[in-house]
Amino acid sequence: MTVVFVHGVPETDEVWDGLRARLRGDSVALRLPGFGSPRPEGFTSTKDEYVSWLEGELRAFDGPVDLVGHDWGALLVARVASRGVVGLRSWAVDVASVLDRDYIWHDAARLWQTPGAGEAWATQTLEVSDLGSPLGVAGQLRAAGVADEHARVMGRSFDETMASSILALYRSATPNPFAHWGADLTSVTSAPGLVLHPTHDPYDGGPASEVAAALGARFCPLEGLGHWWMLQDPGAGAAALEEFWANPER
Repeated sequence: MTVVFVHGVPETDEVWDGLRARLRGDSVALRLPGFGSPRPEGFTSTKDEYVSWLEGELRAFDGPVDLVGHDWGALLVARVASRGVVGLRSWAVDVASVLDRDYIWHDAARLWQTPGAGEAWATQTLEVSDLGSPLGVAGQLRAAGVADEHARVMGRSFDETMASSILALYRSATPNPFAHWGADLTSVTSAPGLVLHPTHDPYDGGPASEVAAALGARFCPLEGLGHWWMLQDPGAGAAALEEFWANPER
């Protein structure tokens, strides 16, 4: 069994390090193009390009994998699972509420989606090189609930490429992902799924259980944890995933 992890925004694959260290078996954490890694030629960082990129990465593995996504990674994983183009053994996501038809993007997302304002944010944030400053991306991650040690690690990868990738990705999902993908976000029959719901996640406060039911996925609350549950309590996250993988069938 190989487990493949997909991170979110503005993050890098290091977000999974602690959880992966607590797992038995092989795992790989992919790094999204533009997030501390180069973008392929002609890649413009739209949500559908990231889906195609992820499907291409998964084809390189020998056999179906257990696919896990967080934040934007979760949205990409749900889309890949619903398309059924690539075979999966199982899939797991958080922030399922973002896939609801009535979801309204959070304040930072709306800023990034706004022409002019998003570019101003990028310029101002890129000017801050001090990882301890509250104005840099590391400081913004800390303000959102990421512990300092993890915020500094991920903040080191923030550059012009990541900034432009963030703006393009969010602008490709206006007004919300359901408006673009909703018709295909029905019960996934190709592989069993799991929706993780950290109960203190401010970005996932909507009908996550209803989205899980619509996708035909198992629903698993993570009591007392927030958006970065894999950093707050990697042991609890690993245990929830391994319990699902031990008996993934619905």
